[in-house]
Amino acid sequence: MKPITPTTPHVIIMVGIPGAGKTAFAEHFAKTFQAPTVNTQLIQTVGDVDVATAIALSHLMLDELLKTNRTIIFEGPTATKTSRLEISKRVTAAGYKPLIVWVQTESLEAKRRATKKQKDGSELSSEEFDAAIKRFHPPTATEKVVVISGKHTYTSQLKIVLKHLAGQNRVIEQPQEQPRVRSTRNIIIR
Repeated sequence: MKPITPTTPHVIIMVGIPGAGKTAFAEHFAKTFQAPTVNTQLIQTVGDVDVATAIALSHLMLDELLKTNRTIIFEGPTATKTSRLEISKRVTAAGYKPLIVWVQTESLEAKRRATKKQKDGSELSSEEFDAAIKRFHPPTATEKVVVISGKHTYTSQLKIVLKHLAGQNRVIEQPQEQPRVRSTRNIIIR
């Protein structure tokens, strides 16, 4: 598919507990639409840097990508309302619309996924997962989130996100009143 280039580009801000399916959705979406992605955990793992450096680098990358006028996927520190608000303000100031996509998966399944042995060693210990759950603050109604299930297929997740993206870009016009046409025939119903 072609890159998404709406009139107002979006930053899709991925939110969810570890193992919910944020990365799986982000990677599929990026591949489908050739969308640039910022992934703080990947920066930390590949760059072999501490969390603070990975966050600083991801914000630097985001700032550079905001110059492209293309839809971007951001998968970074979004566990708290404050962090999501900070990112939303940053992207709004650059002329983008933030779209918070909350990937929900029951915690037992998410823990199984997050603690499963990974080739790159990015799996969490049980204690790290429990600590991440305690730090996570679910989005509130005022944040206007799009919720997708981490257990559904990418296709069904994508439909929900695209429906929301299309709805935000649609110009709503008032329907014009149709003039009444007078009939020239006289019909009598008995």
